[in-house]
Amino acid sequence: MQPDQSPPAVDLPPVDLPPVELEAGPVRLRAWRPTDVDDAWTAFQDERMRRWGGLLVDSREDAVAWLDRRLRPAPDRLNWAVVDAATGVLVGSVNLHAVDLVEGQAMVGYWTAPAARGRGLAAHAVDTACRRLFDTTPVDRIELCHAIANPASGRVAEKAGFTWEGRLRRSHRYGGGPKLDQFLWARLADDPAPLLG
Repeated sequence: MQPDQSPPAVDLPPVDLPPVELEAGPVRLRAWRPTDVDDAWTAFQDERMRRWGGLLVDSREDAVAWLDRRLRPAPDRLNWAVVDAATGVLVGSVNLHAVDLVEGQAMVGYWTAPAARGRGLAAHAVDTACRRLFDTTPVDRIELCHAIANPASGRVAEKAGFTWEGRLRRSHRYGGGPKLDQFLWARLADDPAPLLG
């Protein structure tokens, strides 16, 4: 899981891309809906989500506030709910944040609901979101960071076509704890497409 927060927006040209529905193999990326709050709140109860998600969602009211931020357009962020393509059940989240069209770069964040883990769904969602940004904007570099103690996120990064670039020392505070080292991965627009099953 990745931090699902972004720094405050600075004077950037707007991304101006609505989060259109995107097919991604076993999942579909769609806009968040107010009715997603209970499923999101359930996912936030998971210990791994609380530890690695970077989310401070301690109550249902916090979940409502979290979802409200995803429902509002932002000039440097695209948010998608990730749902099972067959059933429509919420299985996760993916977002592109800190999108800088001038520098041509962005960051990706994601989480997967506990019942959906281990099926490669996050890699499909991350790959699809990245391809959408590469295909529709001048962004040519997307970064992905995760705590080094969370190797599952490294597997997602690798499957989604990212290249490991190094270690960021004491670079992020997860869930209000101490700052931890992270691994930095990046995917360039002209990198080979990942081979997802």
